Amino acid sequence: MEKISNLKKDIIKILDSNKALDIVSINLEGKSSIADYMIVASGTSSRHIQALSEQVLEGFKKNGILNCKIEGKDSNEWKLVDGIDLIVHIFNPDKRKFYELEKMWSELMPKEKVMI
Repeated sequence: MEKISNLKKDIIKILDSNKALDIVSINLEGKSSIADYMIVASGTSSRHIQALSEQVLEGFKKNGILNCKIEGKDSNEWKLVDGIDLIVHIFNPDKRKFYELEKMWSELMPKEKVMI
């Protein structure tokens, strides 16, 4: 678990140093089997969102996560970087408000209801 904690810190540092906005980390342990953590952040434009996703992907690769990928390549409003145990969502602020991932995943939910 220490490895994933260090990876999470590295990814948050990458997002912060590249001027991502409103970076939030959500612990998914016990809530879902899709990942241990989810990080949600906002970009200021489609180019910023794309650049952030590429920086995060590079950060995963530098940490030895070689089979990670970017979803939403055709979208200008969001990207998802799948780092296996750590998922990073990068949105424009309007899309982020629409999906409210922080609210959805931060609320306590019975394990039976989260079958993904």
